[in-house]
Amino acid sequence: LTECLSLWREGSVLPPDALCRPLEVDTPAEKLLSYNRANRAVAILCNHQRAPPKTFDQSMANLQAKVSPVSQGSRAHRRRLPIVARKEQLGLAKTEFKQAKKEAKAKGGPDPKQQTLVERKKKAVERSEEQLLKMEVQATDREENKQISLGTSKLNYLDPRISVAWSKNMEVQLDKIYNKTQRDKFAWAIDMTEADFVF
Repeated sequence: LTECLSLWREGSVLPPDALCRPLEVDTPAEKLLSYNRANRAVAILCNHQRAPPKTFDQSMANLQAKVSPVSQGSRAHRRRLPIVARKEQLGLAKTEFKQAKKEAKAKGGPDPKQQTLVERKKKAVERSEEQLLKMEVQATDREENKQISLGTSKLNYLDPRISVAWSKNMEVQLDKIYNKTQRDKFAWAIDMTEADFVF
């Protein structure tokens, strides 16, 4: 019992130290990766190892060839775009954006249609960058979690108030950390924890 209590205490003390470090990330995917890395440190401390899933390689291949909507065409029209193709799509979007800006400058005066086209191309570049970053972060997270069981430490060793406070501070939705059943289990922590909670 003493060993379990000390592990719980160590598990609950480690994440705030790891999570309070200044984060130089701004996307929710990057924030979630930093949370999982802190949780992984607790899982390693508590020796929550697992054998890599038999389907891990297939899962990573599926992530590489994730189904995503194509910018041209209808919403129902979809094709597979692995990370490499995403990078090519981003390069194409940047080229189209530069070309649209160049054409807008060549016309001289403010043309509303041209300005709309430039804005649309700019948004396409931003969207492609976000999608690529999200897929790369997701692939990194899966690779790092291959042999570590995060669920055990998150549910049994970490004080849920730490996760709730982190979620509120970082403005990450709590459903990215806990599923519905877990949110019901930790409703007490969700209700009582403020963003300034310190364990």
